[in-house]
Amino acid sequence: MTPTTTNPYSELRRRIMEGVHAPGDLLVPAAVGEQLGVSRTPVREALIRLELEGLVTKVSRGFRVLERTPEEILDICEARIALESAVALSAAQRRTELDLARLRRSLDEARTARAPADRLRLHAEWHVALRLAAHNPTIVELMDLLDARLHVYDGKASRTPDNLDLVEREHQAVYEAVAEGDGTRAQELMVAHQQRTRDLRIAEMAESNH
Repeated sequence: MTPTTTNPYSELRRRIMEGVHAPGDLLVPAAVGEQLGVSRTPVREALIRLELEGLVTKVSRGFRVLERTPEEILDICEARIALESAVALSAAQRRTELDLARLRRSLDEARTARAPADRLRLHAEWHVALRLAAHNPTIVELMDLLDARLHVYDGKASRTPDNLDLVEREHQAVYEAVAEGDGTRAQELMVAHQQRTRDLRIAEMAESNH
């Protein structure tokens, strides 16, 4: 085993989020430790932490990347819609000029990106910037957990140019409402945006199960 500075928690979380370890994959602490160049103890601690976040579940031989049903994904999406709408309202009421500058920069970077994966990542970063503009740390923490649980199930439909173009327009509209301090409008636009992405994800899951 070669020494490493890898943080087992961060690395395993990244691998799960990026699909390196897909839903249903078995993660044995000793084997994962060999891959990362660390002992099984910090790997096990990392997996326990990921279990608390709802990304893995304990099984007899180790931990398995959690597999969710379409109904469970729908429940997570509904929770996300409620929280993101609260974010939009709060951001419109509390945003600073620095917050608006961050949101504009995030939108500009997404517009100039070409690779679908980069565009999707930048759109996700825009959501993070919006949450920071809401100035509610509890919501930021909760949304990070929901994002992780949903990101595992981001399918090909979310990466199509048509969808990414639509996301860009929806984000621009929410930004304009936030910049104008129109909380009601920002909230309505965010609900519509999240409902559309929810329906896209559920439809793709239903299709893949046929």
